[in-house]
Amino acid sequence: MKQKQTHYSAGEAASLLNISIDTIRRWDKRGLIKSSRNGKNERIFCLNEIKRIQNKNQRKTKFKILKNKTRATYTAIELFAGAGGTALGMENAGIQHVLLNEFNKQACETLKINRPAWNVIEDDVKNLKFHNGQADIVQGGFPCQAFSYAGNKMGFEDIRGTLFFEFARCVKEVRPKIAIGENVKGLLNHENGNTLKTMIGVLEELGYRVKYKVLRSQYLDVPQKRERLIIIGVRKDLDIPITFPKEKDYIVNLKDALHQCPKSEGQKYPESKYKILKLIPPGGYWRDLPAKLQKEYMGASFYMGGGKTGMARRLSWEEPSLTLTCSPAQKQTERCHPEETRPLTVREYARIQTFPDIWKFAGSISQQYRQIGNAVPVNLGYHIGNTVLQMLNGEVSVEEEPIYQQSQILAFSM
Repeated sequence: MKQKQTHYSAGEAASLLNISIDTIRRWDKRGLIKSSRNGKNERIFCLNEIKRIQNKNQRKTKFKILKNKTRATYTAIELFAGAGGTALGMENAGIQHVLLNEFNKQACETLKINRPAWNVIEDDVKNLKFHNGQADIVQGGFPCQAFSYAGNKMGFEDIRGTLFFEFARCVKEVRPKIAIGENVKGLLNHENGNTLKTMIGVLEELGYRVKYKVLRSQYLDVPQKRERLIIIGVRKDLDIPITFPKEKDYIVNLKDALHQCPKSEGQKYPESKYKILKLIPPGGYWRDLPAKLQKEYMGASFYMGGGKTGMARRLSWEEPSLTLTCSPAQKQTERCHPEETRPLTVREYARIQTFPDIWKFAGSISQQYRQIGNAVPVNLGYHIGNTVLQMLNGEVSVEEEPIYQQSQILAFSM
């Protein structure tokens, strides 16, 4: 049976969809769609992705924080909880938390201020004790750490000293129905894929079927081009198909997300930087400056390779935001307001991460930015939680197509 063609050159896609080649290339450059290379090293595009952006131009999609009306009976433990993005999203789906652990003092204060009823434990995760059956779900956004492979089989006992070990230890002791790991997309290629391979192998050793997928927040009700690697393990004695949230056929732009956003504190530009950013149009960056100013502002970076598209970057009202970092005014990853010449404020940061306006953040301004920038978007957490509930409730009948094979970690471009 002949496989249906889904990827086309810019010219072919433009002809099929009656749009210009320049439009497709502009969307690709701005990260709204993604291109890949075929066997002839030609740039090709997924037709469905281009259609999705067209749909956004044809329909009005309102920004909203997603929440189910009913609460489920399933419980969760969350490790490395941060400012609560994943936890709040999963709570909005209906999942109840029995324990949240976080080491950072300000992040713990944030959790306690907003959810006094949550069982928040501020401590090093290695000091926590767990017991069998404590929760149905164990979730954790463990930091990615290098392992030493020389002479080691890298099973469960060999990963001691890493924070992933503490996540795996919790899974081993609790024996949840489902384990969820979350990390940056870069984990795919960390140590040439060996780190991810080791993590999956350990979870399989503990008795779990495991699959993973990179989820793109901009297609899951988040006004931000943010990608997260999600690993899902299901206990092998349970007949539960593994699946992941399905991407929507729309995006939410920054204009919708920041409509009537509350005023708040934020970082300021020095006068020299203000004069540069004031010259940048919405969606533009340093290459939109006059040639002389490009060289002055970029310095040695001007002569180096790469697009450096995050430098002197102003966001656009008509697109999702670029991925938020721990600071909106870092030179390499500038996040300038689309209209006003200033960095995004704390509350604008929170809106883009789909935190509700009433969610307060503890600590200094820089600590608040860091908490928000490190968080998983709340709506992404909702979609993950909602999908897990469907799995547990038997509402998923078809297993997600295999994404992972132990013998071959897929190669992804960074």
